[in-house]
Amino acid sequence: MTPEPDFSQDIAVVTGAGGTLCSAIARNLARGGAKVALLGRTRETLARVAIEIAAEGGDAHVAVADVNDASQLDHAKAEVHRVFGPCTMLINGAGGNHPDSVTTLTRFDPKELDGPSATKAPRGFFNLDAERFADVLQTNTMGTVLPCRVFGRDMVQAGNGAILNFASMNTYRPLTRVAAYAMAKSAVANFTQWLAVYLAPANVRVNAIAPGFFVNERSKRILMADDGGLSPRGEQVLAHTPLGRFGQPDDLLGCARWLLDHNASAFVTGQTVAVDGGFLASAGV
Repeated sequence: MTPEPDFSQDIAVVTGAGGTLCSAIARNLARGGAKVALLGRTRETLARVAIEIAAEGGDAHVAVADVNDASQLDHAKAEVHRVFGPCTMLINGAGGNHPDSVTTLTRFDPKELDGPSATKAPRGFFNLDAERFADVLQTNTMGTVLPCRVFGRDMVQAGNGAILNFASMNTYRPLTRVAAYAMAKSAVANFTQWLAVYLAPANVRVNAIAPGFFVNERSKRILMADDGGLSPRGEQVLAHTPLGRFGQPDDLLGCARWLLDHNASAFVTGQTVAVDGGFLASAGV
């Protein structure tokens, strides 16, 4: 039986640590002995996670920073150094989508050419908000690149470390309606491979995890109906998921621990691992 990894010598920086999946990863790393720096934009959300970690005997520190702002990340890094020391592992969980970058259409409709001012015009590729589209690209791509630059310095200087990025089902196949998110998450997987090759001489491994359809507050609005049942999109997702359910945060932890474990995955780098209940394997036929 494979022993649980020992992270007692690690200082983990988790961006997006207030979210459902990354807060679960942060708590799990703390149970393994890691000192965990919780990064995000909202102190109150991060503080709740820190309290939960402390209640279980773990060690966590809140550092407020926007992953799109290098100066804020530099400040957060200095704070982490003061409280814990240099970073040995980075989990890039910050990201997400914006409703205004999501189309209501799955196929072109001439009505979308009426423009955004038309009250009943469906939202398509030609009339969605281009600024919000760019925001999604920025947060998911540069919001991964910048933390790697800032906290990766600690790891290359030490000659050891692990970076875990967050990809998506959209990394492999662009899902309908979410062009910006799909474009960004495809880029994350490509960047993961590039950075893995670049940092290999410094013995810093770079991998990504690609969650399938997990339940969190954002996905509930998409996958669930108001009456608590499934939305049409939720029904489509489960029809293509052989295990027949949505993911829960704990389903992600084993893979995340393995990819971060300096011993168990010492020869693994440049990989994007799907945790998806078989979604990618199913053609739905």
